[in-house]
Amino acid sequence: METEKLSAPVTTMNKTLCALILLNLGISIARADALDRLNEYLSETRTLRGHFSQTVMDRNGRKIQSSSGNMVFARPSLFRWTYEKPYAQIIVGDGKKVWFYDPDLEQVTVQRMNLAIGQSPAALLAGSNDIEKHFRLKDAGVSDGLEWLLATPKNGEGTFEQVRIGFRGGHIEMLELKDNLGQTSRLHFSGLQHNPTLASDLFRFKPPKGVDVIGDR
Repeated sequence: METEKLSAPVTTMNKTLCALILLNLGISIARADALDRLNEYLSETRTLRGHFSQTVMDRNGRKIQSSSGNMVFARPSLFRWTYEKPYAQIIVGDGKKVWFYDPDLEQVTVQRMNLAIGQSPAALLAGSNDIEKHFRLKDAGVSDGLEWLLATPKNGEGTFEQVRIGFRGGHIEMLELKDNLGQTSRLHFSGLQHNPTLASDLFRFKPPKGVDVIGDR
């Protein structure tokens, strides 16, 4: 099946990106273990580098898109998410704004950071420790060898309904997002490096000459 290219960078960001961890106090041992995973991530992860592969499925479970690339994060609020296949796309969060660059469309879309990731998965992965301000957190049990956590946005105005995060040991391995159209985006992370030294210019973005820039510059 031919991969369908998304027409706007912001759509890709809102439906797929990334980020991740949570929990609500509860009574089961699994819930306590998941809380431990959350606390480990928040207390020990300052920077993160790795590879991701992404699959998007429709409400009937049919694959409609696949992509892959690399990402780097520096908590809080700095990230660079680079799609390499099948189409190039770069998303950069510089702490104040988020830049979405689509080379094929020759277009850059800019949003203020609080509007772009305040209710998004990127707020979970690259945001501050104040996760429960924006998300309801719930243990989702163990399956496929992963400990799962469920996050639902408290504000229903976003583009997704829920996020599931899968942990293996103390590391994030899977991220599943269900959007308001019934589509599910599944991201698998590999080759993760925790707390690498990252160059500061990774989180700066300057629009190339000649491209259209849309949004709040």
